[in-house]
Amino acid sequence: MQNWQELKAVKVQYQQQVALRTQKTATISNRREILVCAGTGCLSSKSRAFIEVLEDELIKNELQDNVQVVATGCFGLCAQGPIAIVYPEGTFYHQVKPKDAKKIVEKHLVAGQPVEKLLYHDHKTKEVIKKLLDTPFYHKQKRVALRNCGRIDPEKIEEYIAFDGYEALAKVLHDYTSDDVLKILEDSGIRGRGGGGFPTFLKWTFAKNSTGNEKYVICNADEGDPGAFMDRSVLEGDPHVVLEAMAIAGYTIGANKGYIYVRAEYPTAVERLEIALKAARENGLLGENILDSGFSFQIELRLGAGAFVCGEETALLESIEGHRGEPRPRPPFPAIKGLFGKPTIVNNVETYANIPQIIVKGPKWFDQMGTKNAKGTKVFALGGKIQNTGLVEIPMGTTLREIVEDIGGGIPEQKAFKAAQTGGPSGGCIPKEHYDIPIDYDNLMNIGSMMGSGGLIVMDEENCMVDIAKFFLEFTVEESCGKCAPCRIGTKRLLEILEKITLGKATLADLDKMEELCYHVKENSLCGLGQTAPNPVLSTYHYFKEEYLAHVNKRCCPAGVCKNLIQYTIDPNKCTGCTACAKNCPVSAIFGEVKKVHEIEQSLCIKCGLCIDTCRYAAISVH
Repeated sequence: MQNWQELKAVKVQYQQQVALRTQKTATISNRREILVCAGTGCLSSKSRAFIEVLEDELIKNELQDNVQVVATGCFGLCAQGPIAIVYPEGTFYHQVKPKDAKKIVEKHLVAGQPVEKLLYHDHKTKEVIKKLLDTPFYHKQKRVALRNCGRIDPEKIEEYIAFDGYEALAKVLHDYTSDDVLKILEDSGIRGRGGGGFPTFLKWTFAKNSTGNEKYVICNADEGDPGAFMDRSVLEGDPHVVLEAMAIAGYTIGANKGYIYVRAEYPTAVERLEIALKAARENGLLGENILDSGFSFQIELRLGAGAFVCGEETALLESIEGHRGEPRPRPPFPAIKGLFGKPTIVNNVETYANIPQIIVKGPKWFDQMGTKNAKGTKVFALGGKIQNTGLVEIPMGTTLREIVEDIGGGIPEQKAFKAAQTGGPSGGCIPKEHYDIPIDYDNLMNIGSMMGSGGLIVMDEENCMVDIAKFFLEFTVEESCGKCAPCRIGTKRLLEILEKITLGKATLADLDKMEELCYHVKENSLCGLGQTAPNPVLSTYHYFKEEYLAHVNKRCCPAGVCKNLIQYTIDPNKCTGCTACAKNCPVSAIFGEVKKVHEIEQSLCIKCGLCIDTCRYAAISVH
């Protein structure tokens, strides 16, 4: 495409091909499409095999010319994946398996009847819900960054263009100055989605105003938080949105080169980025003289080796330069002196995913979503003790209760909500007393947590908060680059104290030492990894201090998680002497005669839990 007019012509041409997905079926009612999730989660559940069988069945039934199978990105409702949707009806099939493809073709496509057993049943009302967006999971969501995920084939640039793709870039290159773009971003109120929440227009302004013969645009796709998969899903489902936004950023700050730093553990995302880069170059949307505007911009991929610290922007820059991924002292900040010593902006995937729509729809559209100080939406990877694990995008200001109960479907088995961890190893736990807190940057900071990149782990009454803090500290200790002593040594000492607590060997003096050390590590570490590492400890100690005290004073774990502090006992009123527990105990810690009450030798018991799983009479419990 040499100019904007050619881009518009391509858009019109391919809009007809994707019209089924927008329910514009008047002129194409003889066609059908089946959209199948091909994100990493569903691929691991054999969605690729399902697609192959589906295509074979279409050929067998001579439907291949009228039915198109589209492999898309993540729909969001990962708990029900793999997902397949038949258009134009929009019939939603969940947890499909390769063997189900034959039924869908023969019964739905040939006979015109939906496959009832594959339809979704709401877990609360048991109601059959035939359309994906009619499920409660989506009712309070607003898909902005995720707008194309599950809607387009991410490997076809034409489909991205059909849904307004590259329109923002064309508009910027032909209608706006760089100052115009900065003003749009300022009026929209967008802040960085990578964790810090820094105003995007300010970061871009600093880089634009910095002097230098070269400048760089970086996309931070080094998503390393446990349980986080937001950026991965955008890259897999809508890679062109990142390329378009980076080109807009390059035009705005005066850069001609960009890098996407993506984890090598994301092979599907990497593959689709490579396909997208090739297509964008071939169509004149990257490279020299883009859309006949005189502006040139190139993007390269750089694969990270999986170091969590490289999510910190200066460590990421060191890695791109070929050095060991260690943070740099700041100032100077990257916008002044970044990659190869040149002015550089670093934004994460989700931040870039919002930019094109802000340009096309205007800053007021974006400003109307969210709260006073946090505009727009936020993507979360919802996991843990929750019915609907998956990818959610909610307007800023949505409460934690709404996310957990209305979108997430609540806690399984009617267990009680205990806490939610936001921000991964850098964040904190939100207790039930803040269940109705509106989610935004400032509110989370005020209660000792943070937005982070968007992981949200839900915990119930069976989670031990000391064990949760220990889990995140283990991760941080493993991922510390070791450059500064407060992080390298301090996090290790914190972990040792937490281990003493969970082993029942700690004293009250250890708790005081732990709290003091937390603040020392926060105040003296070089980068964000060390500065935020104590957050899980401080937040759990603040809101769940009684659990820490129970571990220390009573030598017990109220949640029954810490093995050294629990005992398995047999209720003599329930035990029938069936011997099942004794036969399955791997260390022969259970003894007793047939049809007589059994006992557990505590000195031998390894707390594996096999006896509880084996007992049919609920006679064994944990204390």
